[in-house]
Amino acid sequence: MRHRLPCRIGTAFSMLLLATGLCAQTAPDASGPKVSVAAAATQMILDDTTFIGRAEAVDKVDLIARVTGFIRSVEVADGAEVTEGQLLFRIERERYEAVLSAREADLAKAEADLALAQVEYDRRATLVARQAVAQSELDVARANLQVAEAQIKAAEAAVRQAQLDLSYTEIYAPFDGAIGRIQRSEGDLVGPNSGALATLVRRAPIFVTFSLGERQMTTVMQRALASGQTTSGPPTDLPVTVQLPNGTALDEIGQLAFVDNRIDPATGTLAVRAAFQNAEGLLVDGSFLNVRIAAREATPRLVIPQAAVQRDQRGDFVLVVNDQQTVEQRYIETGGNYETSVIVTDGLQEGEAVITEGLQRVRPGVPVQAVLAGTEE
Repeated sequence: MRHRLPCRIGTAFSMLLLATGLCAQTAPDASGPKVSVAAAATQMILDDTTFIGRAEAVDKVDLIARVTGFIRSVEVADGAEVTEGQLLFRIERERYEAVLSAREADLAKAEADLALAQVEYDRRATLVARQAVAQSELDVARANLQVAEAQIKAAEAAVRQAQLDLSYTEIYAPFDGAIGRIQRSEGDLVGPNSGALATLVRRAPIFVTFSLGERQMTTVMQRALASGQTTSGPPTDLPVTVQLPNGTALDEIGQLAFVDNRIDPATGTLAVRAAFQNAEGLLVDGSFLNVRIAAREATPRLVIPQAAVQRDQRGDFVLVVNDQQTVEQRYIETGGNYETSVIVTDGLQEGEAVITEGLQRVRPGVPVQAVLAGTEE
């Protein structure tokens, strides 16, 4: 867990008293070693939680030929920005134009057959009405008429399919985005099974997907409740920031766009997705990023310099200079780091002095000459 510091609450007065007291009480005492101390101080810290995430395009598609044929022309360059509806590839169309013409001829023949069947049916109906022919002849004429009607529908469907196949000889961009490397050249034979001609990726907006552990999810939900959230479940309105692969922060705030409704039993994590406008195009599909979810409001935290914290088998501890100017060992519980400071959740009180320099020269119970860090000449 990392923390950001937007502001501080007033401890200057107490620290001034501490410094004054130390200076007054540490006037030359040859019996104890000289050490530097710092006061435990309360600061307003904006908590955030860090995750490893990955940028994912909102839309990404492999452009694949839907009909077989030779590529007649490539209308776009590698890496080009394209707009929705822009022509990208042409596949030879003569074969499909010929098929369409044949299907249209089949339809015309079917229409003629239907007209003839209708005439024959009408003639037989008139003769049956005059009792000039048997009813069975009318039944045959009716069946022939129905067959002709069915052939019309089949021929119309064949024409529509031929029209579709002809339209597939031109491949257009389905959305705005950037074309990747062109995988095929003019003259190549392509088809539905020949692989992608290129990949089209929408650059903006973009998603950043990451996983929230069970403990992290509980922490985020508790912060949301403390900030006044009234709805149940993980919050979706917390600000999200990302750190780019080169270590710089993206100057854009994202918002949680999706939180899964169940924890994956295999990984013990909850899938989460944040949306960014990506106006500058700095987020690239597939890149790994550090993702941070910040609390809505800063909270007071007790902090001490990292240099004051030591560790043994029992855990983290500090050496405190008490009112008698002697050293006291104090075990503490910490809540993460902020820059050069450590957040202390238990074991210290505000204003208590912890040793930051000279630790190797002292041990618990010995008197010391304490000087506030940064005031030595």
